[in-house]
Amino acid sequence: MTNLDAVTTLDLGYSFCPNDTFIFYALHAGRVSSPLPVRERLEDVQTLNEWAVEGRLPITKISYRAYFEVMDRYVALRAGGALGRGVGPLVVARGEVGDLNGRLVASPGALTTAELLLRLAYPDVRLVRLRYDEVMPAVARGEVDAGLIIHESRFTYPAHGLVKLLDLGAWWEGETGLPLPLGAILVRRDLPPGVQRGLNAAVRASLEYAHAHPQEPMGYIRQHALEMSDDVMRAHIDLYVNDFSLDVGEEGERAVRELHRRAVEVGAVKESSLPLFVEGF
Repeated sequence: MTNLDAVTTLDLGYSFCPNDTFIFYALHAGRVSSPLPVRERLEDVQTLNEWAVEGRLPITKISYRAYFEVMDRYVALRAGGALGRGVGPLVVARGEVGDLNGRLVASPGALTTAELLLRLAYPDVRLVRLRYDEVMPAVARGEVDAGLIIHESRFTYPAHGLVKLLDLGAWWEGETGLPLPLGAILVRRDLPPGVQRGLNAAVRASLEYAHAHPQEPMGYIRQHALEMSDDVMRAHIDLYVNDFSLDVGEEGERAVRELHRRAVEVGAVKESSLPLFVEGF
């Protein structure tokens, strides 16, 4: 059991992306209450995924695919995650390439939900892994047949001379009729249940504060979205921050269970009977 008496702050990991900085601004800035003060640790999503495997942070954003690897150590909050419709990763290329099976595709990371979806759709795809912001340049240079893009790349790929081959969110929705689970906020399971619930309330309150004061977080968001235009920044927030971000809800839970079931089915992860989300609500 974690000894909270010896802890003065909790390190909170999240990405540089506008949806995360929008959600966590108020918590980071002390505008809302928390069981313990938090200290931001901003990193790209693949780094956060890898850190979660190491158990480095007590509370962290993570891909759902990576969550399935660390369920013995972490449990997901109901608030702060990224699920939805029309939010999926895209496969892009310089032109039409036909069947992706056997093709070389650049992926933003082995533990990303994006790569899991691509494997579900095209079991025989060949993958090379790059940092997410290196994927489109590699495609544009012809080093790979196609690229799997996430985050703000969804809005900027035409500027790289690329075309969309596949929307994996649309593929998932067509297969399941469910929203797509992309990322969750995890807390360590060894934190007391009351602290887990308090952190869930703090994340939800942080998002509610951002909705109530939409201009206040913009400087903080812009600071971490250095190469992103304001229009792209706002489109990013509008797309990825939605009702599921306030609470995953019953439909969101079903979507996460289905993604986990399919990941187990293809041998990507092991089965688990542990609760997926913080309980007691």
